[in-house]
Amino acid sequence: MFFVIGVAMLSLSGCLAGGMDFLSEAKVDRSVATGTVPQTPPSTDTLSDEMTVRNAVTSADVQRLEGQPLPWANASTGSAGVIDTIVENNESGQVCRQFRTTRHSYVGIAKFYGKTCLVGGGNWQLLSFQPES
Repeated sequence: MFFVIGVAMLSLSGCLAGGMDFLSEAKVDRSVATGTVPQTPPSTDTLSDEMTVRNAVTSADVQRLEGQPLPWANASTGSAGVIDTIVENNESGQVCRQFRTTRHSYVGIAKFYGKTCLVGGGNWQLLSFQPES
C-alpha cells in the first residue's frame, strides 16, 4: 500500500515541480502570427444585379413616376425587386440620383440604398449600393 502511494506521489511531483509554476512571469508566445482575412469580392450575380438596378434608376423618368414604385428584374440571376424611392439632385453641377430598392434573390429578401451620378460622356456611374440596416 505504501508502495502505491509512494509511486503516485513521485509521479505527481513532476507535474508540480516544473510544468505548473504559477509564480513565474508569463511569457508571450511570439511564434504565432496573425493577419487579416481579405474581404471577398462581390459575386458576379451581385454585380449584375447592381448594374440592372442602376440601369432602371437611370432610365426612369422621375417626373412621370411621381413616387410610384418601379419594378426591376434580372433574367440572368433570377433576382427581382422594386425601387420605391428615386430622388434626383444636382450636387455642384453633377446630376445624381439616390434610390432605395428591394432585392428578392435565392438568398432571401433584402433592402438596399444607393447612389448613381452622371459622369463624363453621358454615362452613369454607380457610386454606392449598400444593404440597408
